[in-house]
Amino acid sequence: MQAILRSDPTKCLGKLRIPVLFVFFLIPLICDAQVQQTQQNSTSEVAASADGGDSNDAVLQELDAMRKRIEQLEARLRAQTTANRETTSISAAERLESARQGLLPADTAPVVSSAMEPSAATASATEPSIATASISAQKSATTSATPPEKSAPFAFADFTWLNGNPRTETPAFDSKFFTPEIRADVDYTYDFRHPKDDTIGGSSEIFRANEVQLTQMGVGGDFHYDQVRARFMTQFGMYSTTTPRNDASPARGQWDLANAYRYLSEAYGGYHWNKMHGINVDAGIFMSYVGLFSYYNFDNWAYQPSYVSSNTPWFFTGVRAQFFPTDKLKIEPWFVNGWQSYGRFNNRPGIGGQILWRPNGKLSILGNQYALGEDALGNPSRVRYHTDDSIQYKYLDRPEAKYLSKAAFSLTGDAGCEHGGGVSCAGNSAKGPKQSFLGFMLYNRLWFDRNLFGLTVGGGRINNPGRYLVLLPPINGANATSGTPYFTENPGDKYKAWDVSTTFDYMPSQYITWRLEYNHRAANVPYFSGPGGITPPGGNQGTPGSLVSGFTPDLRNSENRMTGAMLVKF
Repeated sequence: MQAILRSDPTKCLGKLRIPVLFVFFLIPLICDAQVQQTQQNSTSEVAASADGGDSNDAVLQELDAMRKRIEQLEARLRAQTTANRETTSISAAERLESARQGLLPADTAPVVSSAMEPSAATASATEPSIATASISAQKSATTSATPPEKSAPFAFADFTWLNGNPRTETPAFDSKFFTPEIRADVDYTYDFRHPKDDTIGGSSEIFRANEVQLTQMGVGGDFHYDQVRARFMTQFGMYSTTTPRNDASPARGQWDLANAYRYLSEAYGGYHWNKMHGINVDAGIFMSYVGLFSYYNFDNWAYQPSYVSSNTPWFFTGVRAQFFPTDKLKIEPWFVNGWQSYGRFNNRPGIGGQILWRPNGKLSILGNQYALGEDALGNPSRVRYHTDDSIQYKYLDRPEAKYLSKAAFSLTGDAGCEHGGGVSCAGNSAKGPKQSFLGFMLYNRLWFDRNLFGLTVGGGRINNPGRYLVLLPPINGANATSGTPYFTENPGDKYKAWDVSTTFDYMPSQYITWRLEYNHRAANVPYFSGPGGITPPGGNQGTPGSLVSGFTPDLRNSENRMTGAMLVKF
């Protein structure tokens, strides 16, 4: 009897497996039932002890003392249950992403030990992503008197499998104020044509052959406090030279914008409002993700993306707003200086936007639109339009499978045109020749051995008459401002190209990818570096892109490359 009466009624909490709101109402009933049962048992034992000759007074005194103890414990339970809340945590990286987007108050941003490692269950579900990011959230189920917090966008499922998003799930370090980020991208590319100047043209990711090159070294991170947010990432290495050379806008006006920004890939500040499922407004340099692939190769299924991605903007300079009407939908309008530009090309900025919808954990639909920018240097009458739309679908997910553990595909289609200033969207006419862009790319990704290995096969093709989006080969130092007579980009110039690639990844940690990739690319006109290279003897001569007496660049209609890369992200 004493063992039963001395038991703590709070132990009944550990036996419940129901939501906490039900616990609030059921605990008093259960504990009352326990008290009644205890009283019945005590009465029976008292009667039994009376039959055995025990003192009734002693039993009654003991019973009275235990009743008072039970009443005290019941009062304590009622006080505790009115303050209890059930907290559901997703992953530390997902909570980080919500803090980055301003979706959580600053004092809820997670603090993660630098030694933290994902659990076995988490590691087995690791997939190439969002962090996006994969996205993070902390939800609270409150008492009936307090309304529940709204869920963070895209926190209802794991989206680390997406192409264009990092697959890291746990930040190496975090704090309430700042979350650092470090990236390293080092590659060695073997060009089967062996250009004698080791120069590769027509790519936004691979630039030199038969050498070890630091493509990008990025150091930065995210600031988040009191609903104010900011982000910056550096870009040391090849990106700091090759990305600005594709922007002609610094040629208009003073202050050398190319050198002012060349060491920054992202740099913006902003603010978050706790409306709907979140509203953010940011200003500065931010990623565009037109063409699906990320600017950072660690985030992607392949190292060299197809032309649709490689020839479209990686960044915008301007202002963006992000509206999350639900946790499955983002609407993001842009007001930008121009098409992947630090400044304006002429007198009119560009406008555009993105709509991202993820109805469940298997499907992602993305649309990017751009319009009205006057993006031809020195030609304010020429206006550009572009649409970029992608779908990604995960059709297999078996995290514990030894062999094929996951499978997904992505399909992207782009269309655009320019009109005015001697060209036409509608086709060859009195207004000028057709100036348009049409292309697609398709990739299929397989993961093996609990996502330890990855295999991607894909490719695509484009048709871009007028060549206004074709990356200019750096012949004799040519850039987007200079152009070159060796490869013209005049109205009516034809350009059709296609490519195919196979990518193999080894991913022993969420923070590193070892990658081996084969690429075959081809065009209807000579475009790729041949054995003779594209640099004049003795180096570049005269003004960038100009004719050099006695020199002809060795351009071919196709190329074959093998790339090995080490990609790191903390």
